[in-house]
Amino acid sequence: MTITDNRWVRRGAILAAVLVMALLLWQFTQDDSLPDGIIGGNGRIEAVEIDVSAKMPGRIRDIVADEGDLVKAGDIVAHMDTDVLLAQRAEAEAGLAQSRNAIQIAESQVIQRQSERAAALAGVRQREAELSAARKRLRRSTTLAREGATSAQERDDDQARVEGARAAVEAARAQMAAVDAAIGTARSQVIGARSAVDATRATIRRINADIADSDLKAPRDGRVQYRIAQPGEVVGGGGRVLNLVDLSDVYMTFFMPETAAGRVGIGSEVRIVLDAAPDYVIPAKVSFVADVAQFTPKTVETQSERQKLMFRVKARIDPALLRRHITQVKTGLPGMAYVRISADAEWPAELAVKTP
Repeated sequence: MTITDNRWVRRGAILAAVLVMALLLWQFTQDDSLPDGIIGGNGRIEAVEIDVSAKMPGRIRDIVADEGDLVKAGDIVAHMDTDVLLAQRAEAEAGLAQSRNAIQIAESQVIQRQSERAAALAGVRQREAELSAARKRLRRSTTLAREGATSAQERDDDQARVEGARAAVEAARAQMAAVDAAIGTARSQVIGARSAVDATRATIRRINADIADSDLKAPRDGRVQYRIAQPGEVVGGGGRVLNLVDLSDVYMTFFMPETAAGRVGIGSEVRIVLDAAPDYVIPAKVSFVADVAQFTPKTVETQSERQKLMFRVKARIDPALLRRHITQVKTGLPGMAYVRISADAEWPAELAVKTP
């Protein structure tokens, strides 16, 4: 091959490279021939992530859900060890039986004190009767002594008997007051014993709730994304065990320039095309528009776009559509989101809804 031929080959290669670069640049700078009123932005599919955590510190007994499993809300996905809780419940149940016995003892003491009060009341009445009889005798002896029919000594003896009977009445009344106080104390003990029973029952209910919470359940329908801990490990209160992704709450996050974001409202129609499934067009609606602009993140590829202030937008996919294709739903997939910012704009044929 001559030198001239080599030059023509090099020139042809350079020309071909220039044509390829021009074609790529043209494709890159085109806005996919979008009509006025429709704007696109690139983003990734995301979903709400949920951590299944232990309520209390403890050891993981087993994990029954594997990574990738689909679970429903309320399904048990792991068990925590409950040996300590079972021992605490047994202790509380023993305390409950003891408190119930304390109630019976306190109630019997109330009955005993009430019997003592009846006896004390009878003693008071007896002493009052004796005092009344002594006073009557004193009045008679006083009258007879004034008339000289009896001696002054007998009147003095009757006076002493009155004073003794009065003292006996006061003593009987004091004894009755002591019995009344004892009854009050016994009734307070009954109330205290019943309160102890209520407190112990509340403790048992709390322990039972903790035992129930030791069965870790999925709070939502979703897929187990990964295990954070393994059986046999000890985790603290609130320690994460599993991570779930809620496949019924899936959305694409993308960014729009400030010139277009102001025309986007909640509920605006969106069409999503994923790089992994370019033949399908997924319908969605705007569920969030940021109130504050930010500099465009690196996920927006062009330098001209990175120089603009952008607004973060979320487009939520219909949960009913997601449930019909729950086994195919994946997160992290890149794609394009197209938003209709003008009610008069018509969707082009290539963005007509096409779902699996």
